[in-house]
Amino acid sequence: MAAVDTLIRTRLASDVVLINQIAEHIVSAGGKRLRPMLVVLAGQATAAAGTGADHHQLAAIIEFIHTSTLLHDDVVDESDLRRGRSTANAIWGNAASVLVGDFLYSRSFQLMVELDRMEVMQVLADTTNRIAEGEVLQLLHVRNPDTDEAAYLRVIERKTAVLFAAGTRLGALASGADAATQQALYDYGMALGYAFQIADDVLDYTADAADMGKNLGDDLAEGKATLPLIHAIAHSDEATRQRLRAIVQEGDDAAMPEVLAAIHATGGLEYSRRRAMDYAAAAEAALAGLPESEALAALRGLASYAVDRSH
Repeated sequence: MAAVDTLIRTRLASDVVLINQIAEHIVSAGGKRLRPMLVVLAGQATAAAGTGADHHQLAAIIEFIHTSTLLHDDVVDESDLRRGRSTANAIWGNAASVLVGDFLYSRSFQLMVELDRMEVMQVLADTTNRIAEGEVLQLLHVRNPDTDEAAYLRVIERKTAVLFAAGTRLGALASGADAATQQALYDYGMALGYAFQIADDVLDYTADAADMGKNLGDDLAEGKATLPLIHAIAHSDEATRQRLRAIVQEGDDAAMPEVLAAIHATGGLEYSRRRAMDYAAAAEAALAGLPESEALAALRGLASYAVDRSH
């Protein structure tokens, strides 16, 4: 990961000073580096000779794609806080954030072309396209009280899970793993992505704001109905249901106490945690055929971490 981090910082460099400032601001913000870590671990779990330069480059590509989506997300969501720090758009404005996000997207494609492997480019081109679809799909559900669990999961698949799955598949591909092993790692990454995002949405209603590094209730303020609230709307009495629908339509974060009361009354948090745990278990199950190794144990550990974390 130290090698990956060095590569990320080296390849971020531009002779346009503002690009360096914004890119450094978001890359140095203390993120988990979970997605590039998945590339390296999947590579180690499937390579007899360990990981090398191609794995590191793929890990950097995945992180650049992720970082570009963060820059764009914060503009779309009008967020002013991420990882406990002011967002790039809060400091430099929306235009600069969107354009530097574009720079990171295009830099990731420069890096993948350098690898000169059509399979890699196919996976990443398909993945970035699905992420863009997920962004638009989420936009369609903003302030939409009719968003149900199936629609919510479709957004998670495209916005979060596909990038996890691309990372784990590419790690295996770079190790020369066969198609079945690549598929197993892809399935692991997909299930892990679901578990991670559902757990994240639970934390938006339960975590300590300082731990989360963002404003709690942001999803509600943005009019996003995530699983705890979707469950509450579906299982409340008629009067409460209509009130919750109005809160979603208005993006009324001042109504957070009402929303929390309804979520607790319907067991929305417990239900959502169970769903996250189901996906974490599916992620572990996908690894069943792989040979035991430290990297495999770490991948299993990440499935547990995805649902047990406090931020």
